[in-house]
Amino acid sequence: MVDETLRPEQTIVLYYAPDNASLIIRLLLEELALPYQTVLVDRSINAQKSADYLKLNPAGLIPVCIINDEPVFETGAILLSLADTHGRLSIDVNDVKRPQFLKWLFFLSNNLHADLRQRFYPEKYAGDDSDVFSEITLQRLTERFAIFDKAYQYSSGPYLFGVEPTVIDLYLAVCLRWAQLYPVRESGQVNEFSAGNFKYVVEMVQQLELRPAVRKACEKEGITGRFFSAPVYADPPEGVAL
Repeated sequence: MVDETLRPEQTIVLYYAPDNASLIIRLLLEELALPYQTVLVDRSINAQKSADYLKLNPAGLIPVCIINDEPVFETGAILLSLADTHGRLSIDVNDVKRPQFLKWLFFLSNNLHADLRQRFYPEKYAGDDSDVFSEITLQRLTERFAIFDKAYQYSSGPYLFGVEPTVIDLYLAVCLRWAQLYPVRESGQVNEFSAGNFKYVVEMVQQLELRPAVRKACEKEGITGRFFSAPVYADPPEGVAL
């Protein structure tokens, strides 16, 4: 049988843009203390749509992570692959809680994260009706966060599965950050999304903000302050977020 686990000599390579979904993967890599390299995908020149990048991810989305010498895309797939391989920030496949872990991970990836993308780029989904579409998406997004907030209210620790974080907590924290910052508003405009409506999610991300690995990952992308609970825009050392 071929051993498919990551061998030490194989380098993990993260194709990233600052404060994009690749940030979630960087958080995990820092938490796992894994060596990795990064390759900037320069959004200012639409590098994610270049011929070379499309060979790695034909959807032209960020991130891509090279694992076992092969490109892997889709944020949830990368998170699950790395966490399971290294036995941390996941729930073991033989644990009775594994189905619950997968339920929340897929709900986050397929619903809440998807709603955020639709809210950021409503014109891509609704054309001339983008204003109405954006309002409906905001309502749906708020409902998703409320579902998570109730789950955290009744969890056995600060994190969804107890006293130690999983990839779900990392993923949700970044989504909460984005919901407060994007889409970028003109001067004087107010973002209708308020993190203050989700007390238990906010308490969770405040715990994450104290973790050294989380701080290290955010600082590498020029993200400072209260990264998730009261975020400010990134000032990255390279590349652009939008």
